Amino acid sequence: MSQPFKSGFAAIIGRPNVGKSTLLNRITGHKIAIVSDKPQTTRNRIRGVYTDENAQIVFLDTPGIHKPFSKLGDYMVRAAEGALDEVDVVLFLTDVSEELGGGDRYIIERLKNVKTPVILVLNKIDKVPRDGILPVIDAYRQLHDFTEIVPVSAVRGDNVERLLELVIQYLPEGPMFYPPGQVTDHPERFICAELIREKILLLTREEVPHSVAVDVERMETDDRGLVRIGAVIYVERESQKGILIGKGGAMLKEIGRLAREEMERLLGSKIFLELWVKVKKDWRNHEAFLKSLGYRTE
Repeated sequence: MSQPFKSGFAAIIGRPNVGKSTLLNRITGHKIAIVSDKPQTTRNRIRGVYTDENAQIVFLDTPGIHKPFSKLGDYMVRAAEGALDEVDVVLFLTDVSEELGGGDRYIIERLKNVKTPVILVLNKIDKVPRDGILPVIDAYRQLHDFTEIVPVSAVRGDNVERLLELVIQYLPEGPMFYPPGQVTDHPERFICAELIREKILLLTREEVPHSVAVDVERMETDDRGLVRIGAVIYVERESQKGILIGKGGAMLKEIGRLAREEMERLLGSKIFLELWVKVKKDWRNHEAFLKSLGYRTE
């Protein structure tokens, strides 16, 4: 007799820059969430879907929980904390190479009100000696009674299969929500916009990355199968616009080249990408503009 099929939702939460998007990409086997060494890279809940013959897990990669300084920041924290009430399992991801700090303690206090099973996932074990992991586990155990504790390396894939087995244990029996080959429910426009933003995060420094929004205004395929994409990059100041365009347009060309190459791998089609940079002062605090970009601020 075959075992019953299980399905459900799992939220990945944690401080900024602990590897949530890297873990999601590792699990799905596809790049559906952008990755950067800068905190607060993820701004929306990104849905990633893992399916095998026995189960389907819909993962929510949430923005890092942090102290917000704008309406966009408020949205990001609400998106992350709101996910806790909507899922079957919570994965609390931490960076085992860093000391347990105030941000982790804040999240743990929030988790004490959650009735959902919470799995503590100690990420980045590739960065610490093996004998350094047990003291970290003991420190977290003193703060909360976690359902399970799993050390992993999202970059290398260490122990990720074991983590998936544990998540499936806590899912209810249920139907498949998505077709077996689908790994995300985000439209291609959203992913393309995120890839452009990722390249900006990669190539720029200091105040520019967090002041950037990307809106894909046009995406169409012509008779020859060429995908034409037109996107606007919004910044908050003229000086940031100058940095993104670069001398003789060099920076914008490089952003476009890197984004186009990754889009072509993603879509399996040739891409013609046009980018424009516009100034929208203080856009992170404009509710109507945030909504137009897909951020629900209510």
